[in-house]
Amino acid sequence: MVDEKHRYVHQDSLPIPTYEEATSSRPSSSHSYLGPEEVSHDAERQGLLSRGRPPQNNGYEPPTVESARSSLDFLPSSNGSSRRSSAEALQREIQQMDVEEPGSQTRANRISKRITSLTHSLSSINLPFREWLPSGQYIRAKIPSWPHVLRFQPNWIIVGRIFAIFLVVFIIWLFFISDLFAVRGTRMTNMFEPENLRAYVLNHINADNIRQNLEHATQYDHIAGTEGNFFLAKWVETSFQQAGLELVGLERFDVYLNYPKIGGRRVAIIDPPELEWFAKIEEEPVYPIEYEVQQTLVFHGYSKTGNVTGPLIYANYGSRHDFQQLADSGINLEGSIALVRYYGTQSDRALKVKAAALAGAAGCIIYSDPAEDGFLKGEPYPKGRYMPDDAVQRGSVAMSSWVVGDALSPGFASLPGERRRESVDNNPGLPTIPSIPLAWRDAQKLLQALKGHGNKIEDPKAIGGVPNVEWWTGDSGSPTVLLMNDQIEKEREGIYNVLGKIVGAEQPEKSIIVGNHRDAWCFGGADPGSGTAVMLEVVRIFGQLRKAGWSPRRSIEFASWDGEEYNMIGSTEHVENRIEDLRGNAFAYLNVDVAVVGSEFKAEGPIFESALKRVLGRVADPQDSNRTLRQIWEDKKSTMAGLGSGSDYVAFLDLAGTSSIDMSFDGPPYPYHSCYDNFNWMDKFGDPGFQYHKALAQVWALLILDMADRPLLPLDMSVYAREVAKYVQDLEKYVQSKSTKDSPKMDISSLKSAADDFVVNANRFEDWGAAWFKTMFESGGFENRDMYTQRVEHNIKMADFETNLLDIDGGLPGREQFKHIIFAPQLWDNYGTAYFPGVRDAVEEGEWELAQKQIEKAARILRGASEKLVS
Repeated sequence: MVDEKHRYVHQDSLPIPTYEEATSSRPSSSHSYLGPEEVSHDAERQGLLSRGRPPQNNGYEPPTVESARSSLDFLPSSNGSSRRSSAEALQREIQQMDVEEPGSQTRANRISKRITSLTHSLSSINLPFREWLPSGQYIRAKIPSWPHVLRFQPNWIIVGRIFAIFLVVFIIWLFFISDLFAVRGTRMTNMFEPENLRAYVLNHINADNIRQNLEHATQYDHIAGTEGNFFLAKWVETSFQQAGLELVGLERFDVYLNYPKIGGRRVAIIDPPELEWFAKIEEEPVYPIEYEVQQTLVFHGYSKTGNVTGPLIYANYGSRHDFQQLADSGINLEGSIALVRYYGTQSDRALKVKAAALAGAAGCIIYSDPAEDGFLKGEPYPKGRYMPDDAVQRGSVAMSSWVVGDALSPGFASLPGERRRESVDNNPGLPTIPSIPLAWRDAQKLLQALKGHGNKIEDPKAIGGVPNVEWWTGDSGSPTVLLMNDQIEKEREGIYNVLGKIVGAEQPEKSIIVGNHRDAWCFGGADPGSGTAVMLEVVRIFGQLRKAGWSPRRSIEFASWDGEEYNMIGSTEHVENRIEDLRGNAFAYLNVDVAVVGSEFKAEGPIFESALKRVLGRVADPQDSNRTLRQIWEDKKSTMAGLGSGSDYVAFLDLAGTSSIDMSFDGPPYPYHSCYDNFNWMDKFGDPGFQYHKALAQVWALLILDMADRPLLPLDMSVYAREVAKYVQDLEKYVQSKSTKDSPKMDISSLKSAADDFVVNANRFEDWGAAWFKTMFESGGFENRDMYTQRVEHNIKMADFETNLLDIDGGLPGREQFKHIIFAPQLWDNYGTAYFPGVRDAVEEGEWELAQKQIEKAARILRGASEKLVS
């Protein structure tokens, strides 16, 4: 019933106005595609967020200007007094870059630059007829004063010679503006010196701006599909517009989502009567009650609706091995309620639920154990960084390793009006039993109730950190537990990506895509607010460069994704909606999810290794300005692992074949997916001073600049080849470890040979790049048309390599949505990094014939991709 709902109001039940409807009398529209010149004023924004709008259906009310935690305090000012938008400040910044202020990149401007360049060039040329020209002193002497004008008799020979000079200049000018000289060659120069651009980026990232961005982004909870997240999308859209991005707008998809109801979730011991008990379930208010700050109810995204009862059984981390051990010890799990803890040998909460269902359980409860992220690690919040006893880790239980994106539209975009839909029932991407997360405060009562039932646990690896508990497994005679999960399910709920762009000058159709997701399970201080705050500062910096007249060689696309927390939905639907375009034109995807929770820099995506190291060598360590991040990286012998799963790069890499990287500053556990992950936590414990946020913004911005503006795309094929050879060796060891005396011998030689060929071809491919640099150096930067054409083709081959690793006509057996032969989530290890997943899946299931076929297919595709590099 409506009155049972939590105060989240969804798009179908709340007619949210478009930005135009909220701020003007424009016609209604389902989308907002405002141009960069249509930046709203403060009055407009106040109209959008004002309490003057009557509450609708007991709906979510975002903060307003009257609120003590007003979101408007942190909106960028649209007036000229703002430091960010001040034209005078921008001029000073550009002057510090030691480059001229060019204005807009119009054709007239380009012509003017050519004339200026030509004038300077001609002034230095020793023309053969120069001695015939009259000197400036002679001309001034011959120019009559006004009273003598009427008596002036021109020397027509001199006039003719001057006219001839101007005629020559005019003809040369025509050649330049018609680009006829481009047929012969171009000079590799840019009015913006690359080093000055990098220095500008490094020197103008502002930690205070990032802090303000985060404070705004965490003002209210913003789950995907709710009004809170829609309002946050409008703020991000306005920020993109004010930065001067092009083609700014919202991209809508209608997808399947679920939400909790007030009173709709219950965990209780119902038998025996003397042990009767009800879990609190909800977290305590994070902010003082007088602030009236709404916080998310406790639930699992995509959990199944149900009301089940059964004997309680503790299954450690909830892995298939844990459940098998229980069965082997004589514990009957059929119809039970499984109690498992987060992390451990099965890191994916969805696969814990799936393993419980396969073992026969009727429901699954997952709790946060203090041995993993609570007081046993250190002081809990609010005195320290760790989870307090009432904190709950929300999260999705979607089977992301089976289906990514909207579970009802796998393989195609869930656009508004799309009629094709899969069923919720028996959907491989959705769980089959209800589940719920709990705090250890509640789990303690359940664990205590198991005393004397089943087997007493002696293995220290199976004993958690909850205090005052004697650890037992439970059995069919354990106390009976109720797990009730009555929820709202929306088969078509609107989510909104926010998109903006800087169009490239040399290859505008080719793109470097930059992304971070916006939705959060509660306030999202670290996940994903830290990434959003950093991205908005990066956008501001690139907007300043664009206003100064700079354009990258390749286009840069910025994206704020929605629905990531449920199943990487917004990014996946975006990719599926433009899959062919991305396969042909996306050069790279640069992702940041959780930007900062500590001081340990971490990056995944080996093809970016050289470019990243070069960038890290320019950024100082926030704790020691005398050392660079690269020095720390190399001192620790850090390496770039391959990408696993669990963030928005999945669709770009595994579906579209776009080379991808993910970056962050990692650290110890924090109140992950709880309402304690908020601005106050970040400000006090995560990154006081926001210097690590600043450092990540510098790394991200410099990497974007390199990827978008270097003549040669800075992807490292030789490093990639070296890593792939290692992946093949790891696969061989894995296959051997799973083999038995009864299993057939696997032949991996074809894949090893293909990996060796890739190493040779990658080195040959990079030899051309070295030759190009040598030619440019020797010619003083002059690139003829043939070299230009070859360079462009070289870049395209480099970017296409990842796409050529896709099994486009097939995909992984049983989950054909995933196409990449090297990278994809392994069937039973969604978060981990596993290479050649098609082979591993088959080996894991004991399907040896299929495994051999997957080896041969991977070898054929890898060899074909590397041969295209040198063809």
